[in-house]
Amino acid sequence: MLRMAPFEVVHASSAEEAVALTHELADDQEVRYIAGGTDVLVNIKHELFEPVRLVHLGRASDLRGVSVDDDVLEIGALTTLHDLVTHDDLDAHAPGLRDAAESIAGPQHRRMGTLGGNLCLDTRCLYYNQTYFWRESMGFCLKKDGTQCHVVASGKKCVAAASNDTATLLLTLDTELDIRGKLNDGSVGVRTVPLDKFYKADGADNNVLQRGDLVEKVRVRRKEGRVAGFAKLRHRDAIDYPLLSVAVSLDVKDDVIEDAKLVVNALAAKPKVLKCKPLVGQRIDDDAAIEAMAQEAKKKCAPMTNICDDPNWRKAMVAVYVKKAIAAARARL
Repeated sequence: MLRMAPFEVVHASSAEEAVALTHELADDQEVRYIAGGTDVLVNIKHELFEPVRLVHLGRASDLRGVSVDDDVLEIGALTTLHDLVTHDDLDAHAPGLRDAAESIAGPQHRRMGTLGGNLCLDTRCLYYNQTYFWRESMGFCLKKDGTQCHVVASGKKCVAAASNDTATLLLTLDTELDIRGKLNDGSVGVRTVPLDKFYKADGADNNVLQRGDLVEKVRVRRKEGRVAGFAKLRHRDAIDYPLLSVAVSLDVKDDVIEDAKLVVNALAAKPKVLKCKPLVGQRIDDDAAIEAMAQEAKKKCAPMTNICDDPNWRKAMVAVYVKKAIAAARARL
């Protein structure tokens, strides 16, 4: 049986109170936010997180809900994945997000897990997401308690993989995050960060959040003529984390692709955004252009042994799932 070390649980009634509760403790004391807890509690049991305080967000109603104003979709970070999947306004403003959210874990998890939690999901690695006993026996890794990366022996930076499927899709759209925390002048306030500036190429610290920072809202701007699609590779059709996730957005006018964005995730610490030259200027039904894009993406992606399964097979699947994502986008026209 895996046991959790003692910690304090405090409840925040608002985003502002939640941030204040994290700054009450000294900087060397680990504090974590918890909403659904589907990832945080497992990591505590594995002694990957060692908080002295958990700040529970369940009572912070200002962090929950979906609204539309002037063609902008605004989603509170505490909105559950289940509520996203069942929301009527999602497809018009964030095409493909429903599919990405519905692909995550199982129905019970989606009723607990939140959009903010998925966007901030800890990176995963075969050598990291294990019990303390396993990691101690193997020799601790670069991300937790050790000094050596077991994936890249000479690596100076952690290569644990991002596994947040909503990020894969939202990175193809015009997405921004409102983040509450300490500003440059030392005061506490809200700053807006484009999602494509949120992630970093470091598995041990793969986003821009500082201690006490809290994602409050996710904002997506609707664009006329834009469609998007999502595809996910995993062993089972539920529960499993991605071995690969792919999303694409296409700006289409008169059946011609005027602009496109492709994101491949679950390969490295940071989702990979790829240029789409083979698609831009081509007809939406041009199979040769789609095949060229699939092969270009395969060439640009280099899976590692950071998660299970053969990297060469996962690389081959990049081309397959790029075509699946494009087919899903085309089906929305």
